[in-house]
Amino acid sequence: MQNNNWFTEKCSECGTAFSLEIESKLHEEQTPFQNIEIYATRTFGNLMVIDGFVMLTERDNFIYHEMLSHPVLFSHAQPINVLIVGGGDCGTLREVAKHHCVKNITQVEIDQRVTELSKQYFPELCDSNHDPRVDLIFDDAIEWIKNAATNSLDVIIVDSTDPIGPAKGLFSTPFYQDCARILKDDGLIIQQSESPLIHLESIIQPMQQCMKTAGFNYIQLMHFPVASYPTGWWTATMASKKSATHFLRESETRNIEFSTLFYNHAIHNACFATPEFVKSKLND
Repeated sequence: MQNNNWFTEKCSECGTAFSLEIESKLHEEQTPFQNIEIYATRTFGNLMVIDGFVMLTERDNFIYHEMLSHPVLFSHAQPINVLIVGGGDCGTLREVAKHHCVKNITQVEIDQRVTELSKQYFPELCDSNHDPRVDLIFDDAIEWIKNAATNSLDVIIVDSTDPIGPAKGLFSTPFYQDCARILKDDGLIIQQSESPLIHLESIIQPMQQCMKTAGFNYIQLMHFPVASYPTGWWTATMASKKSATHFLRESETRNIEFSTLFYNHAIHNACFATPEFVKSKLND
């Protein structure tokens, strides 16, 4: 919603709204999958909006992209083959590519225009698009995963939009069953899982139940702030088929060999702490 040079995303679930003062609209188009808008804001840099929802801003996207990438990669003993589902803005891809132990990165995004617009308006997120380890595929990730080889991946990162429209199937038991099949026995999956303040019962609990039904026996909720998302408190859910620690390579997190703006050893340890009200709900 635009009013007097402000973009506002209303969140009816929590009775709140988040607004950014805009300087201009840079782009808008309807793709075969969704409506995409790009704005220049006064204080948060460029803003990408999909179907009326804030996807990212230049100012705070680094928190989301780092937290969706580094905790899971440092939690795996030797991540070599990584799949990114969605992630069309390529910010998560850029963070994954910082890990030299990763040899193959496949990103499957359904809407090519998201990536093309990211190259134009968020070029810093696309620094690793031409990395020789990267294979960018524009296709339906649900179908792609159904045809992927069994036991072929170490880590799956599901960088999806909210569970509506094209992303709805990414929060289902059949999808997680396919992910479990193509992950190796020690493989890990991580997926953004919305805000615990407003989505704990509507999204997080059902999502974790679907994961358990699909064969993921170890499930851990991560917490981190994203100012431009509803409530400012966001989560990602990490899961594995085998019970495993989320902190396998502690020494490397203490001496990270690449630059980050948010993630570090202390953040890794703290983000897995579970608030009491969340713990009580998830243990019901």
